[in-house]
Amino acid sequence: MVKREFEIQNETGLHARAAAVFVQVTNRFSSDIFIHKDTSVIDAKSIMGIIAMGVPYKTKITVTCEGMDEVQAMDAIEKLILEDLPKM
Repeated sequence: MVKREFEIQNETGLHARAAAVFVQVTNRFSSDIFIHKDTSVIDAKSIMGIIAMGVPYKTKITVTCEGMDEVQAMDAIEKLILEDLPKM
């Protein structure tokens, strides 16, 4: 299992469009991927889960990946969060 903490730098947070892109990325991998925020844990392959979690700007989240392609999944998520999330 790999685990990393991120601070959401996208000024609009994980809004609907960003959540959709996040889910598109996570669904490319067979690993189980979860987002942890405070005491909540959701499946990172669920757009409704991400939107319901409410992840605004500057929120710290922890992402865990477990499975055969966990390292590749985490690398893709890190690139997405740090560089590629849609702004609006």
